[in-house]
Amino acid sequence: MLIKTYGAAVQGINATLITIEISTTKGDGYCLVGLPDNAVRESRERIVTALFNCGKNLPRNNIVVNMSPADIKKEGSAYDLPLAVGLVAATELMTFNNIEQYLIMGELSLDGSLQPVKGVLPIAIMAREMGFKGFIVPEKNAMEAAVVNNLAVYGAQNITQVLDFLAGDNEALTATDIDTRALFAQNQLMNYDTDFADVKGQDNVKRALEVAAAGGHNIIMIGPPGAGKSMMAKRLPTILPPLTLSEALETTKIHSVAGTISGDTSLIAHRPFRSPHHTISDVALVGGGAYPQPGEISLAHNGVLFLDELPEYKRTVLEVMRQPLEDRKINISRAKVAVEYPASFMLVAAMNPCPCGYYNHPTHPCVCTPTAVQKYLSRISGPLMDRIDIQVEIVPVPFEKLASMAPAENSATIRQRVIRARQIQQQRFAQHKGIHCNAQMTEKLIHQYAEPDEQGQQQLRRAMQRYDLSARAYTRILKVARTIADLEGAQNIEAQHIAEAIGYRNLDRNDWV
Repeated sequence: MLIKTYGAAVQGINATLITIEISTTKGDGYCLVGLPDNAVRESRERIVTALFNCGKNLPRNNIVVNMSPADIKKEGSAYDLPLAVGLVAATELMTFNNIEQYLIMGELSLDGSLQPVKGVLPIAIMAREMGFKGFIVPEKNAMEAAVVNNLAVYGAQNITQVLDFLAGDNEALTATDIDTRALFAQNQLMNYDTDFADVKGQDNVKRALEVAAAGGHNIIMIGPPGAGKSMMAKRLPTILPPLTLSEALETTKIHSVAGTISGDTSLIAHRPFRSPHHTISDVALVGGGAYPQPGEISLAHNGVLFLDELPEYKRTVLEVMRQPLEDRKINISRAKVAVEYPASFMLVAAMNPCPCGYYNHPTHPCVCTPTAVQKYLSRISGPLMDRIDIQVEIVPVPFEKLASMAPAENSATIRQRVIRARQIQQQRFAQHKGIHCNAQMTEKLIHQYAEPDEQGQQQLRRAMQRYDLSARAYTRILKVARTIADLEGAQNIEAQHIAEAIGYRNLDRNDWV
């Protein structure tokens, strides 16, 4: 008897339909083909034991299982459930109706219960596009899959419920119903534990962070220990504009593939903030592995990647970020697979100016030699530094400001200005696919929207000559100037906007070398 069930394989952040064909004849054997990995090959033992513990004994038959298309690697234990359902149907233990109308995924425990699997959201999107009537998943994945509208998602606790439902017992499983837009609006109502009102002084740095948030620019803060670099970086999410629904779905897809979504979370409604330790490997940062998985730069997609103590990261780790920072995606190629992950993130970095941390400090003497300072700063390559739009120096806060009880500007006020600037950019780039903020502008768009007036052009020419800036730094200055103008609601880029943008190239100054 020949039976077909349907599952899916996740490649990158997209899913591909997998047809599981099961044929039984007289005899006693089991053959699984279609490029399965070890976890898929081991599924037979889990399935047989789980069915036995649920009161169903598979009869002895010669069983051939083909997972099509055969040139796609089948990985993981998520195929346990569709294989089990197919085996039950092919051996005529039970009779199912319309089994081909459901896409089925789930991992089996030996007692028959179902364990959650990765990548449910992109699979659900594919199931809707392919016209499946329903999607059967473990109960802990149901909320995640149900954000896809116009698809019936059934969450099951064990295989018995799935078998009864497919046999015609409609009460065995009930569809999980979610109003995606209402859930998204509800999840966006989040109170942060941190606020820029807690930051004393550092007005110039807060201004730089506001500009970075308004235009989606990369930023690096350099200053002595205890000046507040990490504290302010961790408050950056409080002033970022809210995610759109499409951005939230794309972000959730990445975290679904990575398996970082908990059972009670269905949609990521806030911009991610990732802060990996400086001992991270290059594969963990950009993604990859024998079976490619998203790295930290993809998990930070549409959000912030914060790298504290930047020079302490391995040189190879920092250099692999150069291409994703430019292209806003990462391509990972292996012998048998090539995947692409989105990586459009804001890079926020912090570092000391020298090994002791007190170079250029106004009161604390630096004990480092000029050679040591130069060697320390050279850990960050020039090409990588060129890709950071804003470079701002932090100095210690005087005691008078630390002891002041006067309230500082809160995050809500700053965020309103950021949102208004982003709205201007959304209108500007409405006709340009894939461009959402000033930091994403191409060379053509820079010439179209970020050309300064004559006085600003002269200022920029003098800065290029004085600091010997690269062509990439030139475009960075124009992008930042466009954002500063947007924050003021100015139509054109003027001299004062160029001057402020040039001021955010601190590390290009001669006194830093």
